[in-house]
Formats: sequence, C-alpha cells, structure tokens
Amino acid sequence: MNLQGMRVMGIDPGLTRCGLSVVQSGGGRAIAPVAVGVIRTPSDMELGERLVRISAAVEEWIEDYRPDVVAIERVFERGNVSTVIFTAHAVGVLILAAAKRGIPVHHYTPSEVKKAISGNGRADKKQMTIMVTRILGLSEAPKPADAADALALAICHCWRAPALAREKAATEQGAAKLRELAEIAKQHQRSNS
Repeated sequence: MNLQGMRVMGIDPGLTRCGLSVVQSGGGRAIAPVAVGVIRTPSDMELGERLVRISAAVEEWIEDYRPDVVAIERVFERGNVSTVIFTAHAVGVLILAAAKRGIPVHHYTPSEVKKAISGNGRADKKQMTIMVTRILGLSEAPKPADAADALALAICHCWRAPALAREKAATEQGAAKLRELAEIAKQHQRSNS
C-alpha cells in the first residue's frame, strides 16, 4: 500500500456515541480531513438494535469513503466493566464491517494516540482537540469529543504507518531468512547422512 495518499478511517468506539473520521495522508506529515461525524444510539434501545444501527452507519461510511485502513481505539477497562463490555460489542461490529471488505484494522491505546499527536501520553481532551484542529488546519475544533478522538486516531495511524510498514517488512525479511537457513540446514543434514 502506498503510504502517501493513504485514506484512513479513525474510529472512537462507543455504543451511545461512536466517533468516525476519514483523513487522507499526503507527503511527510501532511494530512487532510475528509469527513468526521458521530453515530448515536439511544441508551433505552435494545442492544441488538443499537449494534445494527452502528453496523449500518459504519458500513455506509466505508462504502462512501473507501478507506485503505481503519484505526480504532483499543478497548480497555476504565473502572466500569459493564461500559467496557458494551463498548467491546460495538468494537466487534466495527471490526467485522472492515474485515468483510478486507480492510486492515490497527488498534491504538489512548496514551499511544496522545503521545503521537501531542508528544505527551497524558494530554487532556482540550490539549488533544487543540492539536487535532491545528494539525488538520480546521477553522474550528471538531465537536463532540468523540469526533475529535476519531480524527486523532486517524492522524496517529498516518504518522505511525511508515514505522509499522518498516517493522512488517523487517519481520517478513527475517522470516524469509530463517526459512532459507532452515532449508540449508536440512540440505546439509541430508548430505551428511
């Protein structure tokens, strides 16, 4: 995949509010915003119906914006286990939507995103929103916070993708070298028997 011109969908997962964004990477660290929004589902709606709504909305976004990759926040326990479980249900639907179309999904923790965007893994929401607004050259801050978080995830992936590609290439190269050495060892063993 060409990392310049890569289209990234950032998702801040949630059952009540799920932030969605799409950005386009350019040369160097340049990134252009394409779309941002929030999927909302009422808390009094049955879980299955909420998941159907989220699924339909994200599938529509994927169809409309055709991302090359999805960057999604890694779900972790924040103190309320039931919230995490409901968020995990939404994450499953979101990952499935991408997987059905063969789109790779990368997961980032909030601290990884904060570090990539602001240089500080403990930056607060306000700092993050200011940085996202500045990086994308927006005239006003994206609202609500879920939308800004989705943009931050997409930016994070754009900036981390070159390193991830190098790591993948090095791993594949190392695996190929190991297979080659194993084959040489087998041939050597056969010739000595």
